Amino acid sequence: MRIGVVLMNLGGPTHEDNVKIFLKNLFSDEDIIKLGGGITQRTFANVISKLRAPSVAKDYKEINGCPKGCTGSKHCFNRKNKVVSECCSPINGLTETQRRSLGNYFKQILPDHEVKVYTCMRYWLPFADQIMDDLVEDGITHTVLMPLYPQFSWTTTGSSFRDWEEVVKKKFPDGKKPWTEFHVKNYHLNESYLRSVNNRIDEALSDMDEETRRKTHLIFSAHGTPLLEVRSGDPYTTEIKETMEAVMARREENNSYWLSFQSRVGPQKWTQPNTEDLVRRHLEYGIKNFLMVPIAFVTDHIETLYELGVELVEDMEEEGFEFENYRVMTGLNDHPDYIRALAEEALNCLKHEVPGEEVKWDNIETRKAVTA
Repeated sequence: MRIGVVLMNLGGPTHEDNVKIFLKNLFSDEDIIKLGGGITQRTFANVISKLRAPSVAKDYKEINGCPKGCTGSKHCFNRKNKVVSECCSPINGLTETQRRSLGNYFKQILPDHEVKVYTCMRYWLPFADQIMDDLVEDGITHTVLMPLYPQFSWTTTGSSFRDWEEVVKKKFPDGKKPWTEFHVKNYHLNESYLRSVNNRIDEALSDMDEETRRKTHLIFSAHGTPLLEVRSGDPYTTEIKETMEAVMARREENNSYWLSFQSRVGPQKWTQPNTEDLVRRHLEYGIKNFLMVPIAFVTDHIETLYELGVELVEDMEEEGFEFENYRVMTGLNDHPDYIRALAEEALNCLKHEVPGEEVKWDNIETRKAVTA
């Protein structure tokens, strides 16, 4: 048995020249922008990507993830051409770090099995067809699709699964994939995942003096969703709330906490309250100490590093507001407990293929052995 774990993520542009293409791929996704596909969808994607590309490229330059050379996957053009980009999303290098960390983790807990980890991006390299070629080349017999979205949404996990299936149909028209396939739908209440979030919160609070820590309000910020999606039965918003409450239930300190939603696009009504509006409301009441907790984002990228870390602060200060202390929690990225959560979820899919006694959890010194 040769196991392949495919980490599915959003992806991001790796060079200024492909920002427009990345945006076009994003707005062409019918799971996000519901225009029925066809010429209407293509026209919208072409127009909006052309209009937004210059400003989005500027934002990515401010948080460039590869200032000293490519840190992304082997499929990245920058790596292949040995190019140092000034406009690369940090999500690319950080997802690659997650891939390597999970691969090393599996070597410790499954020393008698061969496990390879791959990254598959939805809107930029590497795409599903490239990863399937890698799976075939490596002789993978069991594949686990592992979304880097703890909470399920049809616009994220659902979109990635749908895209994967469409590519499968093209590559294997007879319906015979060379591997047995498993899917991780969500893991928003996984204890290791919740522990990793709390550890990141503790790291941010530990740098504050006691008085500042006591006054700090936790603002959990998740990517917004059109209300149309919520009303259609998408479980994402409910699972976000469940994650937040589970995180806070495991905390000893009783900081005030709030849930908000960011990154709304277009004229539709989105989930409320909007993150910027919520912070403004707090400032108006005289609250000036904030820890932003990007609860739905497990890999730092433009929504965490720029929207929360730069843009929101600049917008508030331009309106005349002042902060005493404002911090954004570091993303989970390759936090050991988050990597463990990914391994636990993958092995839960494979529990009938890999007996629990074969998993050497006690190889990891930082955690006690658990029953698979």
